[in-house]
Amino acid sequence: MDADVPGTVLKRERTRDAVLELIESRSPGDAIPSERALCSLLGVSRPTVRAAVDELVAAGLLVREHGRGMFVAPAKITQELVAGDRSLTVPQAAGAWSSRLLEFTTLQAGARVGRKLRMSPAAEIVYVARLRLVDGAPMAIEHLHIRAELVPGLSAQELESGDLYEHLRATHGVHVHEAVQAIEPTVVTRAEAKLLDVPELSPALLFERLTSDGSGHPVEYVHSLYRGDRYRIVSRLALGPAAEVGPDREGHHPGIPPGDFAHGDAITSSTRGDIQAGA
Repeated sequence: MDADVPGTVLKRERTRDAVLELIESRSPGDAIPSERALCSLLGVSRPTVRAAVDELVAAGLLVREHGRGMFVAPAKITQELVAGDRSLTVPQAAGAWSSRLLEFTTLQAGARVGRKLRMSPAAEIVYVARLRLVDGAPMAIEHLHIRAELVPGLSAQELESGDLYEHLRATHGVHVHEAVQAIEPTVVTRAEAKLLDVPELSPALLFERLTSDGSGHPVEYVHSLYRGDRYRIVSRLALGPAAEVGPDREGHHPGIPPGDFAHGDAITSSTRGDIQAGA
């Protein structure tokens, strides 16, 4: 790297690119050289290296461990938005997904959720809060609102193990067919940070989704908070005639629990700043 390149911004950008190249040449969990070693290797000052490293830590690409050094962060899970007949296809997410139940109760829908689910505010819903984990590490907090009339006898075990939509289909005869989903950036509160094991005000992705059955009747309204350091959204835009599409890859859809959608049912997805899912 040319240490004499004029301009602080350009120098920091090139330093960031050099460190990023080191990250991309290693595997998650591998160590990278210390800041002092990077200064010598790249021929730049300590503040320049620190600024570049801080940016990569904030982006979730590097992890600092006090007294140990810097390490390549776990790979991000990618949600891919694709135009076409199937509006959303998602690569399989690595790791073993599980759930930990935080709250499970039956209550009145209230005005806002009632509007979402097109039901009386006095009608009952099943409210579920659960922590989603990958290989035991917390990844997301999900808040589910399900029409109680559709899931009599819904159990805590169904919410903690297996595929929720599979349980809805097999046990309750509910076939979720379509989802309208919106995504926006946010930050975590102190309580959310504690559950997700991240610093307060860390970046996060807020997913808001309304799912419906084959007749277009709302089944559930969900809002979920996913760690911003572990997720990214990729849009694939079709600019010409599409070739024949092969079978969909199965796997967990960040923001969308595995289920009917992973088996080929249609999904409508929208990404916009002002969440209006189900409105």
